[in-house]
Amino acid sequence: MLTQKTAQLVLEKALSTGGDFAEIFCEDRRNNNLSMRSGKIEAVASNRLHGAGVRIYSGLESVYVYTNDTSEAGLVACAAKAAAAIRGGSAVKAAPFSADGNPNAHIIMEMPSQVAGRRKADKLRAANAILAGYPEVVQGIISYLDSEQRVLIANSEGMFKEDLRVYTRFMVNAVASNGTENQTGHCSPGAMQGFELFDRTVDPEMCAHTACRTAVTMLHAPVCPGGMMPVVIDNGFGGVIFHEACGHSLEATSVAPGNSEFAGKLGQQIANPRVTAIDDGTIPNEWGSENIDDEGNPTTKLVLIENGILKNYMIDRLNSRKMGMPVTGSGRRQGYMFAPTSRMRNTYIAAGQDSEAEMIATMGDGLYCKSMGGGSVEPATGKFNFAVEEGYLVKGGRIVHPVRGASLIGRGSEILMKIDRVGRNMQMAQGMCGSLSGSIPTNVGQPMIRVSSLTVGGK
Repeated sequence: MLTQKTAQLVLEKALSTGGDFAEIFCEDRRNNNLSMRSGKIEAVASNRLHGAGVRIYSGLESVYVYTNDTSEAGLVACAAKAAAAIRGGSAVKAAPFSADGNPNAHIIMEMPSQVAGRRKADKLRAANAILAGYPEVVQGIISYLDSEQRVLIANSEGMFKEDLRVYTRFMVNAVASNGTENQTGHCSPGAMQGFELFDRTVDPEMCAHTACRTAVTMLHAPVCPGGMMPVVIDNGFGGVIFHEACGHSLEATSVAPGNSEFAGKLGQQIANPRVTAIDDGTIPNEWGSENIDDEGNPTTKLVLIENGILKNYMIDRLNSRKMGMPVTGSGRRQGYMFAPTSRMRNTYIAAGQDSEAEMIATMGDGLYCKSMGGGSVEPATGKFNFAVEEGYLVKGGRIVHPVRGASLIGRGSEILMKIDRVGRNMQMAQGMCGSLSGSIPTNVGQPMIRVSSLTVGGK
């Protein structure tokens, strides 16, 4: 995508007005998407995203300019525009590039670009055939997505690195109706894998069953009662609670300016001693993994909370300067049109030692959340509100029947302290996370956990 000679010229131009650090991020991405609605393939789309961005630092000031003209002249012009906004006092020269690389931990067996469209469409048809077995499911939207992203990162400290990220995902959304109201269910597994995803982990038919079962179950469920009660949240996508309510508050994007409820609390107890939470970008072929982050730093396994004690924040290069702390390989961005910032990767509560059966049997009356939906959070206060996609009422320690319309309302710092059980079986689920640097693939995960008391919103 870019020769070292051209990269050197661009970095020299970027530093010409006194910046003390310069970086180039180049991207070439090919995306493919197939979707089926009500048994008919309604969209087949392919696109290519190609461009580069130039970033310059002068102390704690940062300038970012991007272009889709990646010729040498185009990149030098882009660097000149960025440099025009800098009036530094340094005379930094770009260092010679080193030959350091990073091993590839994410082996791809079958590149999606080499797979015929017919084989991809067959996966949609296999899932769609299952919908006919659920008469109350009136619509199914089934999608297949793949992406091949090549990146190159060069900077004035001598970095020159390239990486290939390949993603494949399958999604089923089912709508069940009784004629007067609708309920939905979804299943959306994915991985940093090629088409071998369907041989290793994803069964399109089982995915369709999961989405349909959830939609039909919620269609017949009574409305959830509201109030303060114990809540058990299952593994997998239940981890979105930690991701949203706590994870964003541990990103340097919020911590550095003091807009986080956890700012200044390193070394302090912020969670129940049962809780250990990790953000790990090194897990082979996981949805949120990378070999290097979008600033070229090696990805890491970062313990955020250990036995309830806050150990680390997720820190990118610019916020490293602001905080006086080292980078953690957490600098991520949607693409070349975004400057990077600190973001999560595969973020999860680690497995504990508690029995899943015991945590329900001893909870009294409460709510069991099998699957979570969307929600929102304010990092400065930690206040959150999440929809429960599939929930069940618990009476006297026994699951009695499904309930719909439930939501969980609380504050991140409070929920962490109230987790009094952590199960043994940690699972992850895939999602897209939006923030200052765009939308990126992230995994959420946890074992089954119990929160001793939490506000449940119902009708």
